[in-house]
Amino acid sequence: MKKIDIEITVGFFIFIGILCMAYTSIKLGQVEFFKNNYYELKAKFTSVTGLKKDTPVEISGVKIGNVKSIELKDYQALVTFEINDHIKIHEDAIASIRTKGILGEQYIEILPGASDTVLKPGETLFDTEPPFDLLSVIKNLVVGGDDE
Repeated sequence: MKKIDIEITVGFFIFIGILCMAYTSIKLGQVEFFKNNYYELKAKFTSVTGLKKDTPVEISGVKIGNVKSIELKDYQALVTFEINDHIKIHEDAIASIRTKGILGEQYIEILPGASDTVLKPGETLFDTEPPFDLLSVIKNLVVGGDDE
């Protein structure tokens, strides 16, 4: 009888351990089974160097969505991103590609606008800023600027 109690107790703790590992894996992998409601917006950039799919989209440091896709259209990068349904983006908002820290990961920061017109799902933000290119700055410092 005592052996059965020990086996049941050990089995229970192994089961709890497996559940904890599954929960941690899902959270770290950022897997969502029940997706929140999102709508798509687009933005055209002259350059999206280093930007990837699933990159966060933020307003004032708060994550409001993710990059869904990046494609080339009319020799510009067309970025499609998903925004939480309850967040409204105005037509004069500015989308910028920023870097966390000096060499950190990139994200899209949206600077809110003051327009009365709110973008509808599928519309495009035209005010954009490409990422800061640190390598070009270093190259100009090493090689030198314009000749005098």
